[in-house]
Order: sequence, then structure tokens, then C-alpha cells
Amino acid sequence: MARILITSALPYINGIKHLGNLVGSQLPADLHARYMRARGHEVMFICATDEHGTPAELAAAKAGKPVADYCAEMHEVQKRLGLGFGLSFDHFGRSSSARNHWLTQHFAGRLAEAGLIDEVEEVQVWSPADNRFLPDRYIEGTCPACGYDKARGDQCENCTKQLTPRELVNPRSAVSGSTELELRPTKHLYLRQSTLRDRLDRWIDSQRGWPILTTSIAKKWLHDGDGLQDRGITRDLDWGVPVRRGDAPWPGMEGKVFYVWFDAPIEYIAATAEWADAQGQPDAAWRRWWRTDEGAADVRYVQFMGKDNVPFHTLSFPATLMGSGEPWKLVDYIKSFNYLTYDGGQFSTSQGRGVFMDHALELLPGDYWRWWLLSHAPESGDSEFTWENFQASVNKDLADVLGNFVSRITKFCAARFGAQVPAEGDYGALEHAAADEIDRRLRAYERHMEAIEVRKAAAELRAIWVAGNEYLQEAAPWSTIRTDREQAAAQVRFALNLMRLYAVVSRPFLPDAAARMMASLASADWTWPADTAAALEALPAGHGFEVPEVLFRKVTDEERAAWAERFAGVRS
Repeated sequence: MARILITSALPYINGIKHLGNLVGSQLPADLHARYMRARGHEVMFICATDEHGTPAELAAAKAGKPVADYCAEMHEVQKRLGLGFGLSFDHFGRSSSARNHWLTQHFAGRLAEAGLIDEVEEVQVWSPADNRFLPDRYIEGTCPACGYDKARGDQCENCTKQLTPRELVNPRSAVSGSTELELRPTKHLYLRQSTLRDRLDRWIDSQRGWPILTTSIAKKWLHDGDGLQDRGITRDLDWGVPVRRGDAPWPGMEGKVFYVWFDAPIEYIAATAEWADAQGQPDAAWRRWWRTDEGAADVRYVQFMGKDNVPFHTLSFPATLMGSGEPWKLVDYIKSFNYLTYDGGQFSTSQGRGVFMDHALELLPGDYWRWWLLSHAPESGDSEFTWENFQASVNKDLADVLGNFVSRITKFCAARFGAQVPAEGDYGALEHAAADEIDRRLRAYERHMEAIEVRKAAAELRAIWVAGNEYLQEAAPWSTIRTDREQAAAQVRFALNLMRLYAVVSRPFLPDAAARMMASLASADWTWPADTAAALEALPAGHGFEVPEVLFRKVTDEERAAWAERFAGVRS
């Protein structure tokens, strides 16, 4: 049994997340966590709301609430929606926690002791209309690279170019909209990550199994232009982790907070500590996941994120951990994703564009969305969400293949043999051939799941469902029973056992449907089918079951058209 630490990029607190956010980090992380648990491994799956920085302050101001109250409220909302999509976090924490405050200040102190922090006087944007310095995300303007007119002062979300406020064309305050901006001096702390460039480069080279998307982005930041640059880790904000050097004040940094991109990844560690606190466990319980001198050397650490988060997780966060001089666990594998597009453009939280998690759950249960998103995960390139494709996938994959199999075999058995597994007959050549095909497909499915090849795994899972339907169609127990009741009974017994196998192997993708299938079979045996032949004998003769309600309903043309019209604009 291995120990697997899984973290998903932290969703910002500034509103409900859209489906692009979901498929870019939390959902595939959950798929991996569920699969690894199913294979018997010890899993720690951690996530949290990212609550500091400009997005939180702006969203709270827009909502007319104190930022602390707003963050507490939105944390609960995001936690509830995550449960709606079946996200099985071991702990869903908050970056505003006392644990994260302490750890962030601890790392800053260690980095300062190592000579990796510089105090830099710089010129920043001041807004007379707002009577304050404007951090990068408080400034909007036109991107000089692509012309997008709502680029932020740190990054253009349209083309992902990293920016500074002074690079924006026609900059304006995101608070008041004022264009009367001026430059004033202020002092901030910088992480001297450039001094760790060679060490980071060697470390990335040692991770030979990483996706090309991950390594190419990291290498670009390391070597393009002037190479890896030092990065400011403080901001002139009221909300955030106060700048302290460990437990001591930091002279000259009064009234400042740490930059959200410094403290947010540290929350992975802090949230694990929050988990231990919530479980009434000592610090050793979380340190065994994170400290290589206390057991974490044997942990496999996997991160999931969208490609825009890759630079911070391949460079800045590792620089923080390495630079501390302490034995912290570094990531072993980073699974990064491209973008999910919507109706020819980008999903966008800030612009309210696309389908958001709360609205999606109003339309259909989480499993419908999980299947489409994972089977169309943007791994090798961007994927586009269309209502036509969503309808086709739900109707053909879920309703016509998996749902149809479950409905046909349970209803037929209940009608002709009663609501229990038939005892008569033995498996014949047709059953053995189907078992061999299922076994071959299942081993391929396992390989893809181990390699975190999400779309390939989904395709193989669907092929396993199809193989069962093809068996049922060829065996045709409704015809066999006319001439050979015992053979028909064996065919039904085989198919009911196949239904249990489907529940077990489909659970990482479709946890709710899998649970309903197992409940209808009155089974709690989630044993993974390492031996396919044995798994197809798991339900004994006479075992009772209930015919389940429709597992997946179809999406009608009228619904599809109505939903497309409803979500044609921006979120209201």
C-alpha cells in the first residue's frame, strides 16, 4: 500500500467557480484520489479556498460585506458545491486559517535567514480617487500582447501573459474606474528565486515523467528572455497574512501583507494541519505527509492545476520549500490542463461567462457533469463545451450504454426469475469470452488511470460498458429462456455480476451512480476486480436485489435549446 498526497489548485474565494475551473484542477484530482483509494492506497486529498489578495477584497466590496464575512460565507458555498459534484476531499480548508498565517510567516523567516529575501523600494501605482496603492489586480487595462481590454495588472486571462501594471495600455482602477493614476515609492519584500534557478532546473530535469505541458511552461519561465526573475511577495493590502519574520515583527513592513501567491500554496501544508486539528490528531499526523524527516520521503505527491498555475507550482512554491532549508516534501508529479472553452470563448469567473457550478447542479446531478468534463478533459489541448456535445454524451454514453444495461438486466431478472440472483446453469463459452474482453479492457483502464491519462481512461471505461451491452445483446437471455431456462439463468447471473463490477470500476468517474447501483444490488463489496473471473462470481446465487430507478435520464432537445439560450450571455 502506497501513501498518496493529492492537492488541487485552490479555488479563489471571489465567487462561484465555473466548469472550466472544476475540470482544470479539483475534478481530475478527485478522480485520482478515488481511484487510488479503490486500489487500497492511503490517500490524503487536500484543497482549500484561496481567500487573500485583491480578488477577495474586490468581491467583498461588490457584495457590500466585510471581507472576513464574505470569505466565510463563500467558503461554505464552495464546500457545499464541491459535495454536489462528489469531490471527496479529506479536508477542504481556508487559506485565512491560523495554521496558514503561522506557516507563511515561518517560511518568510526561514527564507530571510537564508539570505533569500530582499527589501526593495519600488514605484507602484497610487490612486488618488481611492486614496491607496493599487496592487496589480486592482488595475485593469488593455493587454499589450493580445489587445484584451480587461487584462489585470498581473496577468492577462485571455492570453495568459504575465504582466506588470505599467505594461497595461490605458490602465484604470478596478475599484473606482479612475484613470487618474500616479506612481509613488513604496517598499516590498522580494523572494530571490533567481538564485535558485540552477537548482530548480536540475530538479525539473529529474522529473522525467511530467506532462510536456508542465515542463514546457516551467522551462520557458526559467530560460526565456532574462530567465527566472525575483518575485515580490508582499502587497499594500489590508486583508491577508500580516508580514512578520516568523514570530517577530518585520521592521518597515508594518501594514503590509504577504502576496496571495506566496501564502496560497503554503495552504496545502496548512490545510493538512487543519485536517489533523479537526481529527484531534497531533502534529505528527500531518507532518508524516509533508516532512521527509518524519515519514514523507515515502509519500508520492501529485498536484492538479490549470496551465496558468504551473509557474507558481514548478518554480515559486518549490523555491520557497527549497529555500527554507528544511526537509519539506516536494511534488513528484504535476498534472496540468489546458483550458475548457465555452461557445468559442473563455470561461471566466471575473466576467461571469459560461456555466457555473451552482447553475449546473440546478440542471442535472453532479455525475452527468463529471462524465462529460472528465471524458473531454483538456489534456493535450483546449476543449470546447457545447450543449450539443453535452447532450450527445449524456444520452449515448450514460443513458443508452450504462443506464440501459442496468435497466434491462434488472428488470428482466425480476420479471422472469424474481428479484434475486438465479442459481441455475453454468457460464459457457460466451460468458468466458466476454470476461476475457472485460479483463483486457479493465487492465488498459487501470494503466490509463495510473498514468493519469483522463480521457483515455474514460474511453476505456466506456468500452467496458459497451462490451457488457454487446454480451447482453448476443446472449439475449429473453430469447434463450424460451428453450433453455438454465442457460438463461446463467446469463442473467453473469450480467448482474457485471453490473456490480461496473459499479466498482465506474465509481471514480460516477460516484453517485455507482452507489445507487450497489444499493440496488444490496452489496457493500467494493473490492477492486483484480481477478475479473472471480469478480464475475461475487454475487452468490439467491442474493436479493431491487430494480433501481432510472440511472441516467436523457437530455431532450427542448432542454438543450433552453439551456443554450439561458447561458448564452453572462452570469446574472
